[in-house]
Amino acid sequence: MNREIKGCGNGSYGSVVLGQPKGGEAVRQRRRAEHKEDSRPITVGFVGNPNCGKTTLFNAFTGAKLKVANWPGVTVERVEGSASYKGRPIKVIDLPGIYSLTSYTIEEKVTRKCIEDGEVDVIINVVDASSLERNLYLTMQLIELKKPVILALNMMDIVEERGMEIDMHRLPEMLGEIPVVQVSARKRTGLDALMHAVVHHYEEGPHGVVIHYSSEVEEKIAAVEQALKGKYGEMDNMRWHAIKFLEFDQLVVNDHPLEHMEKILTHNYEKQIINEKYDYIEYIIEECLFNKDIKAATTDRVDRLMTHPIWGIPAFLGIMALVFFLTFTVGDFLKGYFQMGLDMLSKGTLELLTSIQASQWMISLIVDGIIAGVGGILTFLPNIFILFLALAFLEDSGYMARVAYVMNETMGMVGLSGKAFLPMLLGFGCTVPAVMATRALESVRDRRRTILITPFMSCSARLPIYVLFAEMFFPDRALLVAYSLYLIGLFVAIMVAFIVHFHDKNRRQGNSLLIELPEYKTPNSRTVAIYVWDKVKDYLSKAGTTIFLASIALWFIMNLGPQGFVADVSDSFAAIVGHSLAPFLRPAGLGQWQVAVALISGLSAKEVVVSSFSVLYGINNVNSSAGMAGLSGILAEAGFGWMNAYALMVFCLLYSPCIAAVATIKRETGSWKWTLGMVLFQLAVAWMGAVLVFQLGSFIFG
Repeated sequence: MNREIKGCGNGSYGSVVLGQPKGGEAVRQRRRAEHKEDSRPITVGFVGNPNCGKTTLFNAFTGAKLKVANWPGVTVERVEGSASYKGRPIKVIDLPGIYSLTSYTIEEKVTRKCIEDGEVDVIINVVDASSLERNLYLTMQLIELKKPVILALNMMDIVEERGMEIDMHRLPEMLGEIPVVQVSARKRTGLDALMHAVVHHYEEGPHGVVIHYSSEVEEKIAAVEQALKGKYGEMDNMRWHAIKFLEFDQLVVNDHPLEHMEKILTHNYEKQIINEKYDYIEYIIEECLFNKDIKAATTDRVDRLMTHPIWGIPAFLGIMALVFFLTFTVGDFLKGYFQMGLDMLSKGTLELLTSIQASQWMISLIVDGIIAGVGGILTFLPNIFILFLALAFLEDSGYMARVAYVMNETMGMVGLSGKAFLPMLLGFGCTVPAVMATRALESVRDRRRTILITPFMSCSARLPIYVLFAEMFFPDRALLVAYSLYLIGLFVAIMVAFIVHFHDKNRRQGNSLLIELPEYKTPNSRTVAIYVWDKVKDYLSKAGTTIFLASIALWFIMNLGPQGFVADVSDSFAAIVGHSLAPFLRPAGLGQWQVAVALISGLSAKEVVVSSFSVLYGINNVNSSAGMAGLSGILAEAGFGWMNAYALMVFCLLYSPCIAAVATIKRETGSWKWTLGMVLFQLAVAWMGAVLVFQLGSFIFG
């Protein structure tokens, strides 16, 4: 293609024109004067490819503590915050990552809509400077919108580590004199310079290159512009709309329909436009980026194992085994101190209530209900802390994206892509964000199937159940037993997806996976701290609200019956409900009415299953050695042994998620019918799984 650049005194180099706003210096001076008198907040949108550091930069500007991770797809909805620069208020919007303005998935549409609807005054295009060529495609599209765009070069430390250099004078010239600012979201450097550029560029108005495509494409653009102008008059971004018509962009075509375009739009020009954009991007890279062929040797060496078609999955299973080894060994060591504190609190509260001559029912409610229920859950905090700390290290190191890549072939066999495995990985932490992360999938079909199987992944709320019953009934193999449950959850999720796919009349192979494999890096301490604190805070919040209220409610239904307060718990409402459900659970070895009540209470939050056992059996510190010995003795008298315990853990693994997760599923699917059907399906799967484990185990081991 014949290349010619005009402007900036740069001579002839390529097929672009470095554009300036129409009207010259007088117009720009007027704009500056108007904006100086304008005191309203400047709205800034962080836009960029997935995993380029937008959320980390947002946190640095606003002081927020949003979740960040070194893998794509973490941000799935827009988040707003506020900042200021020299007294000028600035509204900051963190938008989901996109690779281009051609949107397919829900979060891509969220970002595009925010930009197109005029909500954003200035676009900060955050780019991974170590992958400049890939990131610049979105940059070129943003510039075509004729909005003020600032290029924020993030991750410059990786550029320096690789020995690469970016010409910071030539790059802005090649992009049409848009501001280019070096920042480090992790180290919080370059923030003042970026905010200065925001205010200045807001007053100056848009700059940027105007790409002139081949003569054929330019003729088509001019014809579409004429048709748009004839029907709609003057429009903002007329050229951008015309280009989108050539790409058969359905959003633009539906918003501004034109008739009799068949002679102009003879075929889809999207591929040709993309290729011509990349022609110029390659030219920019040749001019501005040096030593780009130096590879990240460490990442390549590690990926020979982590993404190996044979050894990749065993490596993932081995890493998760290490995570649970640390969760049990280190967590149990720290747990002892929490148990001592709970014992002291329980005894001190009992002595205090006795000394003030509190009524017996009040003492029972506080000591046997609240402290036993909530306190029992808090003793598992060290295990939860270690689990989330390990997961935070894995996420921020860049490993999680490799798991999706490795699992792509397996997921393809069940009609999904490896991208669907990312929400499942999030399910190890919490089902709620995992369900929300399915927005990154393109089709409603893929989203619903992924939502269906994601709750089978063991969330952190189930960990206290595994820790308690594994250590109580399998003291020498507790780690192995707990780890087996995570593998069972993964296996059931894949099997359910396979069965659904097999019965789909329109079944097809999963979509091909296009996912960024980020550089391995040392986890950032602040990012890890934010992640862990957020999860621990949620756990404590749940202990102080859901579990607190559930413990009180459980105490009342245990101490109230049709005749009022009861002395014998077997006459209570809890016993009545439990006895009615016991026959259904008996084939699974869970025929005790107390077990049925505990499982019902677990629908509010899975941790409540543990606190329910504590309250139902009157064990003040169920997680202590004495508490576990007391509970196992009571259960043994009722014929509840190790096989029953394993069946119980399998049931808790597979049955429906907590109320918060169910509400999220309803919001994401928009259907109560589908949501309730999913809940009933998971209850059925849990029942069948527990029955299979108990009956088969009883047959084999007698």
